[in-house]
Amino acid sequence: MLLSGFSLLTSLLFLGMLVIAVVALVFAVIAREDAYRAAEKQTKPFWLIILGITVVVNLLVPVMFLQLAGLVASIVFMVDVRPALRQVSGGGRGGRRGGGSSSDGPYGPYNGGR
Repeated sequence: MLLSGFSLLTSLLFLGMLVIAVVALVFAVIAREDAYRAAEKQTKPFWLIILGITVVVNLLVPVMFLQLAGLVASIVFMVDVRPALRQVSGGGRGGRRGGGSSSDGPYGPYNGGR
């Protein structure tokens, strides 16, 4: 009974680490290349390789040390790199909800040609 509970717990932990790695990889793929340079973070290919290796390790290699190293890389991306990329890209919270008007264009408010 105790051993099956521990097995379930470790399976859930491994699944959680995989989900975090996949989500971080998706966000890394979506972000623009120039945003990485503007935010003064590592390059996009660097993060794609690191996070891609993390996903592969989580899927194929049952070595806890490697999975924990990948978890650290995923957390660093999500907590440090992703917010910096969003700030540089102008990707505030939820598009217009952040305070813009419905008449705002890509270069500022539209004044009707006045």
